[in-house]
Amino acid sequence: MTSNVGQNYPYTSETEADRAAAVARLVAEREGLADTLAAESTPPDVRERWWVWKCPTQGCPGLLHAAGYSAEKHAVFVVCDGTCAKTFLR
Repeated sequence: MTSNVGQNYPYTSETEADRAAAVARLVAEREGLADTLAAESTPPDVRERWWVWKCPTQGCPGLLHAAGYSAEKHAVFVVCDGTCAKTFLR
């Protein structure tokens, strides 16, 4: 499987509590992330588990955690917990 194809599939999953804790930690650590989430996403719904993806940024060891839904497109808004500190739509 090529890396482009592999990036479209979930890496693992996490509980709602783990997802919420990861996003809360990232919001507390990263200046401006709360504003980005408020402007570009809507809150996530309640689920037992959420998918987690491997960050597609070359050299970044991070994982992408669901932070909500895109405000303008039909996609999950995710935040990388790795060194790139980017947001993506999945």
